[in-house]
Amino acid sequence: MSSTTGTAAEKADATLATDAVNRTETVQAPSLTKSATSPEAGTSTAPAPGTSSPPDPHPAPSLTARVRRTALRTVRRLPYLLLKGATQSAAIVALLLLWEIAPRAGLVDRTFLPPFSEVADAWWGLAADGQLADNARASLARSFSGFGIAVAVAVPLGLLIGWYRPIADLLGPLLEVFRNTAALALLPVFVLLLGIGETSKISIVVYSCTWPILLNTISAVRQVDPTLLKLAKSMDLSAPRLFQKVILPASVPVMFTGIRLAGAVSILVLVAAEMIGAKAGLGYLINASQYNFAIPQMYAGIITISAIGVVFNQFLVTVERRLSSWRVPAGG
Repeated sequence: MSSTTGTAAEKADATLATDAVNRTETVQAPSLTKSATSPEAGTSTAPAPGTSSPPDPHPAPSLTARVRRTALRTVRRLPYLLLKGATQSAAIVALLLLWEIAPRAGLVDRTFLPPFSEVADAWWGLAADGQLADNARASLARSFSGFGIAVAVAVPLGLLIGWYRPIADLLGPLLEVFRNTAALALLPVFVLLLGIGETSKISIVVYSCTWPILLNTISAVRQVDPTLLKLAKSMDLSAPRLFQKVILPASVPVMFTGIRLAGAVSILVLVAAEMIGAKAGLGYLINASQYNFAIPQMYAGIITISAIGVVFNQFLVTVERRLSSWRVPAGG
């Protein structure tokens, strides 16, 4: 009898324990679910292993999609780009056609103005045997050396003269005398003083390039908006900060006008200087071709100078746009 009673008691205790465990799990399950899904809970919301994460409503575009969109924009702009290119090159194409047709039709003497096709053949021949590259390399080294020295000297000097009135009053008469003296008129003086070597040629380029850069830099500093200067001074900016934040950015457009003019002058004056006592360079090539009556080679050298000038000018335009990107376009 006692064993039966003990067994019944044990079964009752086991039943009560099972009911308690079930009630505890029932109470804890919602709280666990809430803590796993609630944003206030500081726990991770990562999905459990074996379950897939929900899709991102704003997925990042793949590389293929970006390339496809870029290609689509290019295709849409293609007619505009083609029309713009055709418009810009129409005048040059017309000039080349006239150059080709006029000598063949007898409108001009083809001895002194050969057709463009013959000039192109001569240019290719000079490029193939290395003469064009050697002479162009010599000219570019002289031109860029003189141009770089002129920029390094004329820009700081122009900033000082434009900003400090006493310096402008002191150097003004001297600048007026030299700016009105042609560089080629002083070429014999440079040759006499410095010889017929590289020094005289680079020096004449420096002299020629200095004046456009210097005068435009002075004008750029004097044309800075007075309102900007008053605002900067009201903020107690030091002189170096004033130059860096106000004067230099405002002077870039006008300053680069002089730099671009100097870039063209550096090539043109150098060609004239190379025709006197030079043994290499595009000017020497043109002069030697004229003496040898190699007229197509002479025109090939002239075309090369023009192409170098165009490329150099476009490079300066690109640099100007990067340095003056703060400006609002005229239409905006």
